[in-house]
Amino acid sequence: MTEHFPSKIGLSQQFSCSYLPQQNEQLLVILDPNCYTPERFEALLELGFRRSGDQIYRPHCPKCSACQSIRIPTKLFTPSKSQKRKLKKITQEFSFTVSHKEREEYYPLYEKYISLRHYDGSMYPPNKLQYESFLFCQWLPISFIELWHNDKLIAVAVTDTMPNALSAIYTFFDPEYDSYSLGNVMIMAQIEHAKKLDKEFVYLGYQIDSCKKMRYKSQFLPAQRFVNDVWIEQDPPQ
Repeated sequence: MTEHFPSKIGLSQQFSCSYLPQQNEQLLVILDPNCYTPERFEALLELGFRRSGDQIYRPHCPKCSACQSIRIPTKLFTPSKSQKRKLKKITQEFSFTVSHKEREEYYPLYEKYISLRHYDGSMYPPNKLQYESFLFCQWLPISFIELWHNDKLIAVAVTDTMPNALSAIYTFFDPEYDSYSLGNVMIMAQIEHAKKLDKEFVYLGYQIDSCKKMRYKSQFLPAQRFVNDVWIEQDPPQ
């Protein structure tokens, strides 16, 4: 890794963690405008950073190190038997497309997803400003991997594109189709899209082992975790 840790960095105030309520969260925030390019952002992904909206950040919590970046080496990934069954079920009834611009159908689907699936979380109640400031970015190309049931949009995976990697930002879907394991299916769609583009990695964001909402990420193997500033191979779940 040739990228050095940025010199212009801010430190946020502490606030309650939305994943581990007993902990306080604090963030390192990139202040150097030269870092806000696809190439520099990809190097920062390798250092455990991520983006929310236009801002690049990394957890820097005073008493907790539970957040660990996780990435999938795309050329090594092979779906498990369970994942193959889920994909087969999906492809028999649905179709995938990739868009490079927002559609008007996205926000109503996002609003429905947050309202029905995350009504107990920090993103509820949803609104258009929150949706735009969280998902979109002015300095980075974004792809929207879509899943359609005939002419009905049922899932969107918002995906950042860098020279050698994709980064999964957020997936939202119609809760009425919950039985199809759409969160898992859309990760596989992102990995497949990365393979087609000859990208080396798909970054899945942060993994917190003690958080039930994040455990699905450990099902995608082989994977690598960023632990103590080094990428290590992910152990299979017990």
